[in-house]
Amino acid sequence: MSAAEPVPGAAGLGLRGCECCGLVLQSNPVHSHADCPRCGTALHALRPLSVQHTLAWLLTAALLYIPANLLPVMSTYGLGAHESHTLVGGIIELWRAGSWELSLIVFIASIAVPLLKIGALALLAWTAQRRSRWRQRERAGLYRLVETVGHWSMLDVFVVVLLVCMVRFGVIAHVQPELGLLAFGTVVVATMLASASFDPRLIWPSDTAAHEPR
Repeated sequence: MSAAEPVPGAAGLGLRGCECCGLVLQSNPVHSHADCPRCGTALHALRPLSVQHTLAWLLTAALLYIPANLLPVMSTYGLGAHESHTLVGGIIELWRAGSWELSLIVFIASIAVPLLKIGALALLAWTAQRRSRWRQRERAGLYRLVETVGHWSMLDVFVVVLLVCMVRFGVIAHVQPELGLLAFGTVVVATMLASASFDPRLIWPSDTAAHEPR
């Protein structure tokens, strides 16, 4: 086989793998949908409506990304004083206070990482929808990178706690979460679900799997 010829995938060889238990078996062309004989999970050459689900979760994350960074994530009350804190405002205050390392950590985890994940998954979904063969190996590496970052997704939520470092508590003080924190948490969950919905096999389109819903 020459290097110019496309390498056939599992679908082209008539094979299907179970996403639950990993069993690989010969697919029956008569029955397009079947269950795994070992664990009962439905077998698909491609995840049904993968691109649509990915784009839906990405749209949700993108719509909530703006209020997540503009609305207050918490409010502090103490001795009659009230102050609200946003993620962006907290990063600026940390920078002005001289905590550059902490400011950088909060910026990367709460702003840069979610935005880059949304952009990377949008690129993967768009090229998969177009059945593009552009830079497939690089896109596969990008997907692996998104999956690796996804293992630390909840870190984006926990960095909000670092904003407490800006608060100097008096004798009587308390902190109250605000809508920005809810929006931010929803953005993180939506990007996680978008990553889980995307089928990386769509990076390698084949004519034999064209009939599968994407």
